[in-house]
Amino acid sequence: MRIVIIGAGSVGQNLHHGLSLKGVRAELVHARPLTSNPLTSNPLIPEADCYIYAVADHALRDVVSKVYAPKALHLHTSGTMPMDVFGEDKPHAGVLYFLQSFSRTVMIDDWSSIPCFIEGRDIDDVAAIYTLAQMLSSRIYECSQRDRERLHIAAVFANNYTNLMYRIAADILKDTQIPFEALLPLIDRTAEKVHEMSPRESQTGPAQRNDEAVIAKHLGILGTTPYAELYQKLAYLIRNNLEHC
Repeated sequence: MRIVIIGAGSVGQNLHHGLSLKGVRAELVHARPLTSNPLTSNPLIPEADCYIYAVADHALRDVVSKVYAPKALHLHTSGTMPMDVFGEDKPHAGVLYFLQSFSRTVMIDDWSSIPCFIEGRDIDDVAAIYTLAQMLSSRIYECSQRDRERLHIAAVFANNYTNLMYRIAADILKDTQIPFEALLPLIDRTAEKVHEMSPRESQTGPAQRNDEAVIAKHLGILGTTPYAELYQKLAYLIRNNLEHC
């Protein structure tokens, strides 16, 4: 299978690296020139059996419109965009969404445990996408757009917003003699616990115990900073058992 990855950002580079390690030849193409290059047959795009669009959501429709290859399989890697970004000129299309945090500076070598969520226009497209995903991962799930959108929101909370909590913790310690590294064993143990029990069961802290005295003390130290408001809202959610968002 001839594969072209369009988009040389963190996702595109990691996909290219991962496929290369599996002996799969894939060509990596920068997406930026395509946005200014009207197309019926774009000389910047090599012929391929499969085009994987690893570009930002806001640019996806524009980049897709610049590629004319009606017989090829067209896939995007977004957690939120629908399949209808691929028009009628691309009858074979779908989604290849890997649930992972990617970086341009550190390439992922082992993709076998990274969950991959796929969607296709018909059963043949799904089968082709599954075969492609198997080149990298053993954890493949067929997933509707609705479920993928909710998965993406869950991932933002579990990953991006959790990392923001680390940033806030580091900032709170900034004027002390205590390095952020002192929190790492606690962070690691908290992550380990959700492999052993549900997040609800593993919840600890003053809000879980309804310790008003400690909560008031913390809020007093945080004063009028935005962190105080955030602390109060999070404590409220914990104390009310977060039954429904």
